[in-house]
Amino acid sequence: MLARSGLGALALVLAGAAQAQIFGGDDQARQAILDLRQRFDQAVTAQNRLVEENTQLRRSMLELQQQLELLRGELAQARGQDEQLTRDVSELRNRVEALDSLDERLQRLETGGAPAAGEAGGAASSPDEKRDYEAALAVFRSGDYAAAQVKFADYVKRYPSSSLAPAALFWLGNAQYATRNYKEAITNFRSLLAAAPNHAKAPEALLSIANCQIELKETNAARATLESLAKTYPQSEAAQAGRERLAKLK
Repeated sequence: MLARSGLGALALVLAGAAQAQIFGGDDQARQAILDLRQRFDQAVTAQNRLVEENTQLRRSMLELQQQLELLRGELAQARGQDEQLTRDVSELRNRVEALDSLDERLQRLETGGAPAAGEAGGAASSPDEKRDYEAALAVFRSGDYAAAQVKFADYVKRYPSSSLAPAALFWLGNAQYATRNYKEAITNFRSLLAAAPNHAKAPEALLSIANCQIELKETNAARATLESLAKTYPQSEAAQAGRERLAKLK
């Protein structure tokens, strides 16, 4: 009887131990699953963070590329402006050299007294004509070429028959040359030549036409003008300057 009771108790103990072992295994498995889920969630979170950082990096790289393209454009524009400035300075230097050379030749011409004879050809200039001519010439010599254009254009309009009108046309053309109004300058130089081909400033007017044509990139026309200058006024200083200019065009 006792033996039977002991066996029953042992069976109950073994059954309880087995049940406890089974339930204990479930808890461990459940904990393992929770741990895996936690690690998985952490991995997903880390991956999402990397994706976001990668997206931000790509966005930053795109913005940087756009900034680089903008800088390249600005650099190209700056280079273009620098090249244009270089061309403008070169053009200005050429005009200044031409005007300086013209001034030197005219000073020698005036020192020899030729202008007075050369500028004659119409009625004697009145005091008003002389005064207005000298006033316009003073503006030109001051370097205010825009104002000088107005002065000489007004003079030619007011005194078309004056003996100083051809000289006024000459200075008007030079003022226009100095302000890049090359076509208008050519028109006035040609008006001088048509009205007074023997004027002291006629050779200079023809040289000035060639200078305007050179600035306008009309090389063939400039060459023809310089050849005409050498043929028409061979002994003039303008012709000598023209031959030097012609040699550079070839």
